[in-house]
Amino acid sequence: MTFVAPARRLRRFALGAVLLAAASAWAQGSSAAASQPAMLKATQVGMPPASVIFIGSSFFYYNNGINGHVTQMATTASPRQALRATLVAISGSGFDWHDVESYFRPDAIGRYSFDAANNVVFNPPAKRLFDAAVMMDCSQCPLHPDLKGIFTEYARRHADTVRRHGARPVFFMSWAYQDKPEMTAQLADAYTRAANDNDELVIPAGLAFARVAGSHPEIDLYQPDKRHPTLAGSYLAAATTYATLFGRSPVGLPYTAGLDPAVARVLQQAAQATVHDYLGR
Repeated sequence: MTFVAPARRLRRFALGAVLLAAASAWAQGSSAAASQPAMLKATQVGMPPASVIFIGSSFFYYNNGINGHVTQMATTASPRQALRATLVAISGSGFDWHDVESYFRPDAIGRYSFDAANNVVFNPPAKRLFDAAVMMDCSQCPLHPDLKGIFTEYARRHADTVRRHGARPVFFMSWAYQDKPEMTAQLADAYTRAANDNDELVIPAGLAFARVAGSHPEIDLYQPDKRHPTLAGSYLAAATTYATLFGRSPVGLPYTAGLDPAVARVLQQAAQATVHDYLGR
């Protein structure tokens, strides 16, 4: 199932002055961090994914898992979008920790689910286990001099593996540490290059974090460790994922994850604006 396709090959970009300015502005506490350039051009085609596997680290599993939040957004939207989302996360893991081939074993991951009444539901056999695989490397791996080569290598390996199983690889751009805002532009560059090299999409969560940190610093996106997300951070990441995968705005979604509705709306708007700017749609 092809649910989002580039209108043309995603163009490689250098670490541009606009992104650097955005990161610097956040570091200085300026709202200018909310302004991001449109780096990619993509168009929505075909059908959205009905099943997604999230592959990553603890950034994904905090606050009951990004997969759960994205599922709630999809299934409470109007019109409703059925979604089966599975999470495979290893604490502290990089791309090279994951055996992605094994995640597509028949009758293994995703074979059954639990419904709202906690009944076990065995999922019917399908031509493919997942329509999409959303993949994130460790928080520093795309940047670290000893690890960034592994990031590039395994982005290609895993993308090839996912495509071989009939699914669509999608890279998830992680966010900067709260006290290292310069990571925003560096991660944006690394993930966009990986997408260009593999003709795939990126979920620009890191740019959404920078946007909110600059324009709404009163919304705390970070745990005390300055790395992992609060519930608001996980919600923002999920809303950015929803907007990217489904090509639909999260603004006005009834699901708020228990956040104050006004806060949820700010995060929805930031997610949509970031996806619009970054993907050009």
